[in-house]
Amino acid sequence: MFYIEGPGHGGQVMVSNSYLDGSYTELYPQITQDEAGFKQLCKIFSFPGGIASHAAPETPGSIHEGGELGYSLSHATGAVLDNPNVIAAAVIGDGEAETGPLAAGWFSNTFINPVNDGAVLPILYLNGGKIHNPTILARRTDEELTQYFNGLGWDPIFVEGTDPKEVHPLMAAKLDEAIEKIQAIQKEARSKSAEEATMPHWPVLVVRTPKGWTGPKEWNHEPIEGGFRAHQVPIPVSGEAMEHIDALVDWLKSYRPEELFDENGKLVEEIAAISPKGPRRMSMNPITNAGVVKPMEITDWTKHAIDTSKPGAIQKQDMIEFGKFAADLVKANPDNFRIFGPDETKSIRLNEVFKATNR
Repeated sequence: MFYIEGPGHGGQVMVSNSYLDGSYTELYPQITQDEAGFKQLCKIFSFPGGIASHAAPETPGSIHEGGELGYSLSHATGAVLDNPNVIAAAVIGDGEAETGPLAAGWFSNTFINPVNDGAVLPILYLNGGKIHNPTILARRTDEELTQYFNGLGWDPIFVEGTDPKEVHPLMAAKLDEAIEKIQAIQKEARSKSAEEATMPHWPVLVVRTPKGWTGPKEWNHEPIEGGFRAHQVPIPVSGEAMEHIDALVDWLKSYRPEELFDENGKLVEEIAAISPKGPRRMSMNPITNAGVVKPMEITDWTKHAIDTSKPGAIQKQDMIEFGKFAADLVKANPDNFRIFGPDETKSIRLNEVFKATNR
């Protein structure tokens, strides 16, 4: 199982988790597991010459940037094709869910064969707000969302709450429920052939928690947690404006960092011990780090080459000739080469491909 971060500027999620489980330091030894390394990591985050605020290519465990919203579900689907033992957990923001690519991405379950492919577990995060506007799906009732997702071929599982002590165990239980449903779907489908498979209703987690959850309740007599003001900087503090530093420190101390880190700034052993190890860490899954890439069998393209030494002597269309080469690639790589297109494969003259494969 691996993770895709859909909401914009979500790079801190993958960076911080990979730092806590040690994988970030393994890949970037200069970011040490102590106070100095932690300070350096915070300094370079979203800073010129540092690291991106998105899940950029250099972010451990990332295959999806999240900078331009809308593609998380499609990328998750592509990653599980022909990977039957994989689950892609894709977190989708409710603002992202309003984009055209994501709205169309719900149809990706049409292309997932439960026998040959893995599974996608969408986690739709309904916090109710974008930068300044409310979101559409968050204003729908559970009944309306159930009808909507059932119609698209998904089976919604709801998680809702405002108290972290209640929501975290509830979320864990619902994740288990979703995984068990996926495994049951696959077990039943894999008792038969891929050709006999039908499209199931895959689970989708619908999570309702406040925007800016656990952030400051209010600032300057205006609400922060649960409102659009939580989107960026909740308490204005900078090197030139330090008058509110005490309020910022009080809020950050509410997370009780002294219970998580020792006097040297390293994660305490009791917590580090329960973290997954090796490739089971969310940032070190081989799938997200090119660890399961199958080398393609590149066929001889020269047999399709055209002699252009005498201009005008031969009349050929470039895409038709390329289509012959593409058809050879399909034959040579039946399980790890795919051609994707909206509805223009023939109109752009890749006709030869359909002599080698069906749609």
